[in-house]
Amino acid sequence: MKRIKAILFLLLLSLTLVNFKYTATIAYAAENNIYLGGFPAGFALETRGAYIMGLTDVITEQGIKSPCKEAGIETGDIILSIDGIPVNNAEDVEKAIANGEKKALEVKKCEGTDIIIAQPAKDLSGHYRLGIFIRNGINGIGTVTYIKGDTFASLGHPVTDESGKPLDIVGGQLYPCKITGYIAGERGKPGELRGIFVKNETIGIIEKNLISGVYGHAAETFDKDRLTEIQTGEGKVGTAHIYTTISGESPEKYEISIIKVTDIAGDVKNFVIKINDERLLESTAGIVQGMSGSPIVQDGKLIGAVTHVFVNDPSRGFGISIENMINN
Repeated sequence: MKRIKAILFLLLLSLTLVNFKYTATIAYAAENNIYLGGFPAGFALETRGAYIMGLTDVITEQGIKSPCKEAGIETGDIILSIDGIPVNNAEDVEKAIANGEKKALEVKKCEGTDIIIAQPAKDLSGHYRLGIFIRNGINGIGTVTYIKGDTFASLGHPVTDESGKPLDIVGGQLYPCKITGYIAGERGKPGELRGIFVKNETIGIIEKNLISGVYGHAAETFDKDRLTEIQTGEGKVGTAHIYTTISGESPEKYEISIIKVTDIAGDVKNFVIKINDERLLESTAGIVQGMSGSPIVQDGKLIGAVTHVFVNDPSRGFGISIENMINN
């Protein structure tokens, strides 16, 4: 009898463990469901360092002075820190030089990073200035590719600086965006989407600017129920569709052809695609700036996202595989 009870106990324990494992698996799957994007977003990126857009003179009681120009700082340089304190925007710089003393500026230039000594100048209003214009972050329009669990992925490529290098960011906000118009692409001149940010709500917090796209955490208030759940797959040569938005806030489905597939890990140009849909060709002439991140769906599965347009043929472009976006 004791042996029977022991067997029954072990059986119940086994069933409990199996049930726990099954429940955990279901919970994990629910947290990692992928939802199809294709909707536009406003990107407000906070860059690391204070980017110098231009130099200016400071009018003082002793005459005109140009602290940064005289110190050898140039347009395009980035001030990373002042006296060892990190600075990322104009407000940070203003606070760091408020006492008017000479400052050691850590400056990133094309050829490397230097420590440059500069003496702030007091203007006629009594404030100390370095004689620089500083860009406070980067704003632009792009497309969200997918939402996975509590994270989002977008663009399919990095946001870059003037030299083509990925921007070093400290964060940012992703806002809903309403597309109000577009400029059609033409040979040698890419088109673009035009839109407005809806800043009374957020899609999420931007955290990473990587080769494979811009990523972050979706806001708790973001409603995923309006999105379509989808599985992922591998792309192949043949007919597919992109989901993108050229008016308003809701994406539409457009037919494309995948002309070429390259299976290179870490690459952002895994597909060569061609727009077939006459509606899109007649409106935007094909791919335009702001469509980056538009999901590519083939045989009902998410296989990648649009990343680039051919400068000399807006009906053609590149796409990144979903594997390379997820395995960032």
